[in-house]
Amino acid sequence: MAESLAGTGTPAGQAQAGEFPWLRFYPEGVRHRLDYPSMPLYGLLDKAARERPEHPAVIFFNRTLTYAQLNHAADRFARALVRRGVRPGDRVAIMLPNCPQFVIAYYGVLKAGGVVVNHNPLYTAPELEFQLNDSSCRVLVALDMTYPTVRQVRPRTRLETVILTRVNEYMPALLRLLYPLKARRDGTWPEIRENDDVLWFQDVLGEGGEAGGGAPPVPVPVEPDQVALLQYTGGTTGRPKAAMLTHRNLLANALQTAEWVLQGKVDDGPRHRIMGVIPFFHVYGMTTVMNLAIAIQGTMILLPRFNAGEVLKAIARYRPTMFPGVPTMYVAILNHPDLRRYDFSSIESCVSGAAPLPLEVQEQFERLSGGSLVEGYGLTEASPVTHVNPTGPGKRNGTIGIPLPDTEARIVDIETGTRVLGPGEVGELVIRGPQVMKGYWNRPDETERTLRDGWLYTGDIATMDEDGFFRIVDRKKEMIITGGYNVYPREVEEVLYQHPKVLEAAVAGVPDPYRGEMVKAYVVLKPGETATEQEIIEFCRQRLAKYKVPRAVEFRSELPKSLIGKVLRRVLAEEERKRAPAAGEQATPSGEGPAGPQAGVAGDGEEPGDPQPR
Repeated sequence: MAESLAGTGTPAGQAQAGEFPWLRFYPEGVRHRLDYPSMPLYGLLDKAARERPEHPAVIFFNRTLTYAQLNHAADRFARALVRRGVRPGDRVAIMLPNCPQFVIAYYGVLKAGGVVVNHNPLYTAPELEFQLNDSSCRVLVALDMTYPTVRQVRPRTRLETVILTRVNEYMPALLRLLYPLKARRDGTWPEIRENDDVLWFQDVLGEGGEAGGGAPPVPVPVEPDQVALLQYTGGTTGRPKAAMLTHRNLLANALQTAEWVLQGKVDDGPRHRIMGVIPFFHVYGMTTVMNLAIAIQGTMILLPRFNAGEVLKAIARYRPTMFPGVPTMYVAILNHPDLRRYDFSSIESCVSGAAPLPLEVQEQFERLSGGSLVEGYGLTEASPVTHVNPTGPGKRNGTIGIPLPDTEARIVDIETGTRVLGPGEVGELVIRGPQVMKGYWNRPDETERTLRDGWLYTGDIATMDEDGFFRIVDRKKEMIITGGYNVYPREVEEVLYQHPKVLEAAVAGVPDPYRGEMVKAYVVLKPGETATEQEIIEFCRQRLAKYKVPRAVEFRSELPKSLIGKVLRRVLAEEERKRAPAAGEQATPSGEGPAGPQAGVAGDGEEPGDPQPR
């Protein structure tokens, strides 16, 4: 691919379809090249506030903020930060669930010229301490109930200012009054001590005041190529590292996604309502809900946490048209006992990311909802979206779809990463486009390994067919090599999800002194169901090659997951490594011997972080 796709907006049909075969399958109205305004990301919010000041931007427990109100609050927050000494390039940490305060703080930091550093509110003290120190944050905006953790680590960090907020601050009056009673009853209402030296969110907004009268001017001008966000990604080994995403990266990805969603119908944007339950501190929710909604001047419907029943109620009440999610969310909704009581016919499209979407789940959800559920792909280092399926008849179930506008992708050999592979060949997915990160924060060696000649090496094993549709085979570090054969967990998981008794499933490689690794399945059964290990193994044996069949099955009540619901295979593998036999013990060989001529090669070195969405 010698020629880059970057350029001016033109219809997909005018592109070199032979060189980029996926362009022939772009939905009608979607351009393959876009014009990106040379402005910071916060320019999207300013534009929305000018053009649609009274349009609902946020709905939170039946409380609405218009674009004018949201933008005004972000300006006030920015002025307060500038008054408190935040300068362009300073890092400001945000540790909040989905709530209006997150959106205000995020855009307020950007308007002050600062760099947002997202943190998961469920971080442990060591996790939070490492990231605060690694990013040298001086200001933190956090939920009150996380303050015990903040208090614990604060003396060992560079934090100068801590701003707390309560989740009920933007709820309607009655809920705002009732929430403290419930929180105290549940034990989630922390008592903040007088000597804790914290500020409260609403007081800080008051400091921002109105423009004029000596107030600092906002927004602070920044160049599009300046870093806007440090987004930590755990990867599969080692300590987390922060992807440096610029204003240009984030704005480009929001507009690329908007182009795909609107398909040329720009005036359609404001009618869209996006279900916002994917956390905004996660790059997937940040782009596909928050930044996308603002880019199309639509409405985001926020819930601070995922609960299938609450999501169904919100869908029935607020009638969202889009619902970005992860596979475990759709599984939970499909298995909710009251599913058929709720009308979710307003959903036109759902994009599943962060983890592989089992085909069985996809087809069942579409049958019941009447909407389109398609799989997409991306990763933190790409802001994150790079691929998505067309909705409607153009989609190809079981694939991650095709590259977004201005995005190039190809498959290279796993061993060297230098040989471009042809259709159907299995290799590592590499990506190039305006959404690809600037590099890793203070990690030049890892940046050099991951960004090579303008290409982002994803660490994911994939194939591309003759039409340019991509399929993720698996994570390079999670590939299982058993007796010399390569086994991709996703393929085995797809079979397990076909079993009528299986609710959730995951597959990992566990140590085996004879084969090196063996395939083990972890299964959660549907409520009321029972099954035996042999029953599951026999089911797989009828559908998989012998070397791919799990040799052990462990039944669990739940699988380890990230906060957004991604099943963490590496946690399962780590559990097995800790309880593996001592090095001197030998396994008794059983079954076939090593594969020999078809031995696979596992990838070496560090990979980028977990693909987010996938």
